[in-house]
Amino acid sequence: MAQTALGAARMVLSTGRHPASLRDDVTTPAGCTIAGLLMLEDGRIRSVLARAVEEATKTSAHLGVGPTKVSESGGGQRSGS
Repeated sequence: MAQTALGAARMVLSTGRHPASLRDDVTTPAGCTIAGLLMLEDGRIRSVLARAVEEATKTSAHLGVGPTKVSESGGGQRSGS
């Protein structure tokens, strides 16, 4: 599976073509490849991957930054409770 992903990535990089265009070249209607891809789409893989990249990007923005200090005003705690 890793070799398949690596080969696909190399094709995108070397041809400059959109991945969907390359996918169309290797899938046939009612074939096993498109069947698997449709299952991934049904599972919303695209949105899950996009959210994962977004979250990793947010997290990386905070790497190397020291921890934030808690407010000395009590941080939302009520006095006298």
